[in-house]
Amino acid sequence: MQYRKFGRTGWNVSEIGYGMWGMAGWTGSEEQEVNKALDRSIELGCNFFDTAWAYGDGLSEQILNKTIKRHPGKKLYVATKIPPKNRKWPSRRGSALKDVFPADYIIEYTEKSLVNLGVDSIDLQQFHVWEDSWAQEDEWKEAISQLTGQGKVKAWGLSVNRWEPDNCLETIRTGLIDGIQVIYNIFDQAPEDHLMPLCREKNIGVIARVPFDEGTLTGTFTKETTFPGNDWRASYFVPDNLRSSVEHADALKPLIPAGMSMPEMALRFILSNPDIATTIPGMRKIRNVEANMASSDGKGLQADLLKQLKAHRWDRTPTEWSQ
Repeated sequence: MQYRKFGRTGWNVSEIGYGMWGMAGWTGSEEQEVNKALDRSIELGCNFFDTAWAYGDGLSEQILNKTIKRHPGKKLYVATKIPPKNRKWPSRRGSALKDVFPADYIIEYTEKSLVNLGVDSIDLQQFHVWEDSWAQEDEWKEAISQLTGQGKVKAWGLSVNRWEPDNCLETIRTGLIDGIQVIYNIFDQAPEDHLMPLCREKNIGVIARVPFDEGTLTGTFTKETTFPGNDWRASYFVPDNLRSSVEHADALKPLIPAGMSMPEMALRFILSNPDIATTIPGMRKIRNVEANMASSDGKGLQADLLKQLKAHRWDRTPTEWSQ
């Protein structure tokens, strides 16, 4: 496992972190299997874990709590998120901060997460949605200053809405943000335009989420793929999206180097970008943990392949189904 500095925090975080959305509420998640997968990731050097209160109403945080307790000698970095008060993902233009993240609510849910996680201080507390129009409002600033001053949060971050990487630039310029979590993968390269240069300038840690484009970049979907009704992907991969996603993924298959899988190529594409501190694939099985962790070996993709993959950029805009 290779490690990178997480911006101005100075933390050395594993290039491959652990996305814990799949730990709660998705089909097939069973605690025993989950615990084995988490433990194996730590054996292989993973030390960055991204969860959220919204992942099972605190269940994912509680699973991470137990994981931390099973590894008392390890420094594991804990990142979680405050859910929007109005429970709207993503936030909408014109949303009022008082309806989404009022100060007392920021404090309340940080306290809830501290209890769920069983820690005295959260390494990285993030806002689960964001609107850059809130950048200069005092309420969120006062709340995070209070929590930081009390030692309950070490660093603050934003989880940027899907396909809106510029919807945080003014907030970064406030100097109060230490980390940005953004969708970045072979298809979603837009963060390279404005967000990553600003993060580089301000020394902000960048977390690349959705490295496999919600599964498209595993190369296993077909136009006939279906999902159980209680799996959120059933509402995300509507027919138009599924068809287009499969076509874009199929176009990549001739580029996969011999001996490499599409997921490995997808992770190595991300890790070839020095602006990324860590990427957080969701993993529920040991075989996926082992495969993903193996991608962090200091070997990026060849320059000619990177150039070819850059041509597969797919700019998209939020829709009703993009969530």
